[in-house]
Amino acid sequence: MFSSGQLIFGICFLIVFTGIIILSYRSDKKRQPKYFKGSYKILLGFLIAFSFLVLIKYLTQQ
Repeated sequence: MFSSGQLIFGICFLIVFTGIIILSYRSDKKRQPKYFKGSYKILLGFLIAFSFLVLIKYLTQQ
């Protein structure tokens, strides 16, 4: 499906992108804390929705 080079690039991109997002979030949260109150709920909802979609994919392929 993907070549080894594409997989390595994808994994590296994911790690770097996630790191940049985390650093950006932390710096913004320090500057404007009132906008980030309860943001963990949105992250939790996103993870639940994504997990649900992956579960549907694997259940319908069998």
